[in-house]
Amino acid sequence: MTKHSGSCLCGKVVFEITGDFESFYLCHCSRCRKDTGSAHASNLFSMSATLNWHTGAEAVKIFTLPETRHSRSFCITCGSALPSVQMSGKLLVVPAGSLDTDIEIKPSFHISMADKAQWDDELEKTPMLTGLPS
Repeated sequence: MTKHSGSCLCGKVVFEITGDFESFYLCHCSRCRKDTGSAHASNLFSMSATLNWHTGAEAVKIFTLPETRHSRSFCITCGSALPSVQMSGKLLVVPAGSLDTDIEIKPSFHISMADKAQWDDELEKTPMLTGLPS
């Protein structure tokens, strides 16, 4: 069985995922852009994998936008996005950037493209650097 480990930026929260991911979506909706402060959220989904908090479970906060199904988990110390169990325990959602191990699955789809940011066009044409700008 596949195992992945992950953590938050400050290291207070450490977790392990056991099982496989069925899908990997890059969501461009306005809610996911607000959640991440970026062009899109990058979330892995599984209906069968399990989540085990090794340390810091008490530092995990869950926010659900009222009157929606939009939910996110994060570390109360550093704000890093963290996995969440949703749909009454049926769905595990894991922010790809929260994992410390490599994953085999590639993004399945860009979703909610009709709602994407106006500046999120042809980003592959933007000059790329291997490190920070000088």
